[in-house]
Amino acid sequence: MMTKFNLFAMAAAGLVLAGCSSTPTEEGTKTTAAPATPVVGATAASAAAPAAPAATAGSVVYFDFDRAEVKPEYMAVIKAQAARLAGNAKKVTLEGHADERGTREYNLGLGERRAKSVAEVLKANGITADRIKMVSFGEDRPAVEGHDESAWSKNRRVEFVAQ
Repeated sequence: MMTKFNLFAMAAAGLVLAGCSSTPTEEGTKTTAAPATPVVGATAASAAAPAAPAATAGSVVYFDFDRAEVKPEYMAVIKAQAARLAGNAKKVTLEGHADERGTREYNLGLGERRAKSVAEVLKANGITADRIKMVSFGEDRPAVEGHDESAWSKNRRVEFVAQ
């Protein structure tokens, strides 16, 4: 009887430890939790941000680490999308994404906040809310596979998808 109890206790301890996996942070160290609250509105620049709007063909907006505010260099991308939408009755889906750092739940929320930021700029440029759909994929659909800043910077994004 004691052997079964010891075996059960060891299995339970293994499951508890497996549930405490860690996630790399921007500095490449490990942490066991994502930030408790997002920092929205700060203007910290990313060291290896993707090329500016000309390289994105006007359908992607990139974000800094753990941020959801639209960077000034991407305002022209969003305004061009608003102008394109103003010329027709089509709708647009804004797909919010995050890099792999942080918990799944946190990254889903971050992707949603990023999509909302882009939607606010579209609305400020004349696109009505009923033409904008937002969805967050968090870290689930990376644009680039990898575990370094060059990959992460391309995964922190909102993509425009015409409907």
